Amino acid sequence: MTVKSVEKQEKNLTVLTIEIGAEEFAKACEQAYRKNVGRMNVPGFRKGKAPRRIVERMYGEGVFYQDAVNATWPDAYDQAVEQEGIQPVERPDVEVEELGAEGYTFVAKVHVYPEIEIGQYKGLSAYAPPVLASEEEINAEVDRMRERNASLVTVERAAQLGDTVVLDYEGFLEGVPFEGGKGEKQTLELGSNRFIPGFEDKLVGAKAEDEPELEITFPEDYHAESLAGKPVVFKCKIHDVKEKKLPEADDEFAKDISEFDTLQEYKDSLRERILHERERESDGAFENALLDQIIPTIKGDIPDALIAKRLEEIINDFAYRLRMQGMDINTYMQMTGMTGETLTAQFRPQAETHTKCGLIFDKIAELEGLKLEEGELDAEYARLAELYQEDIEKVRENIPEKPLTRDLLALKASKLITSSAIKLDTPPEKPETEPAPEPAPKPKKKAAPRKKAAKPAEETEEPK
Repeated sequence: MTVKSVEKQEKNLTVLTIEIGAEEFAKACEQAYRKNVGRMNVPGFRKGKAPRRIVERMYGEGVFYQDAVNATWPDAYDQAVEQEGIQPVERPDVEVEELGAEGYTFVAKVHVYPEIEIGQYKGLSAYAPPVLASEEEINAEVDRMRERNASLVTVERAAQLGDTVVLDYEGFLEGVPFEGGKGEKQTLELGSNRFIPGFEDKLVGAKAEDEPELEITFPEDYHAESLAGKPVVFKCKIHDVKEKKLPEADDEFAKDISEFDTLQEYKDSLRERILHERERESDGAFENALLDQIIPTIKGDIPDALIAKRLEEIINDFAYRLRMQGMDINTYMQMTGMTGETLTAQFRPQAETHTKCGLIFDKIAELEGLKLEEGELDAEYARLAELYQEDIEKVRENIPEKPLTRDLLALKASKLITSSAIKLDTPPEKPETEPAPEPAPKPKKKAAPRKKAAKPAEETEEPK
């Protein structure tokens, strides 16, 4: 393999011209012959026994060229990238030239990580939200646990909102039962909004053994078209009315739900947990505010391919989180009325910001000469193996050293930014807006205002 030329074009597109010599190509052709000869029919020879020169005479001299090219260019490209110190963003676009018995030349076009410049990144200042845990928050968490551990007690009275009823029901459309409209011994909390609007409200006041008939109209946007907007009747039979009984918030309750002996100890643990979460949120907001000051100082062309790569990762991560909640991304888009284009447009600003932050970290690591300490990479592999409950060698196979090293150096760069910065106790005052100037007379055109992209569902603020 010989790198004949390296040409850097605009938008960080690099064009490599690489030559595969006669000796290397001949070996690849011989391997291709041995791989394929068993499938070739050559008169006078058993399958797999025809000499190569006979096969080439029959099928043509270049019969094995394509397989030889496919076997050699990927390794040659990787060697060239390593030799030239290039950091590709994507897979290359490859075109073969001058193919023959003496070898071949191929041209690989690939976008690479850009060379950028950044402004000040040390000694900045930004607001860090306070790390607090109020008594109201702690008591609200205790109440949430009381709700989770509540018991249901049968009562001899009419049902109220918040009660749970056990009932049978069957729905009728124009006097005919409809599919999916029947249930027996169903447990329903009134006010939970599990059923269609109006159903639960109409059960308020019902008692055990009552058989109410509920006249309900399905919503116009109901998913079953045969029922959307239609009036129906549900015939019900109430078996039980149950009242929710919350446990007392005392020491016994604390013992039942935690490893603590007293309610105060349990509350102290909640306070510690909330403070830890608030600290993480404050640190993330502080780092984001600092990065927001550095991002505008970037000088250099950032290839679209780099942003597109990050965008794909973000959307894949979003789809994964949806699956963890029992929903696939196509269902999500149907429910929200989105398309692939609108989903991509929604996440693109986030991808651009993440890409720029990654380049900032890379540049700081370069400028500061940041390196990993001995054993630091091994320790990270061990941590990941424990996190994913996988064998460490399998983790090494799935996560290459280069990207993992880049991530670890990015953490060091991030710490360098935050550790050198000043935390402000109060948010910076927003500059007073000046009165808008008088419009020019008779403008020919009025620019349309830019629309802000909506936040993705379930998106949370996190360090960039």
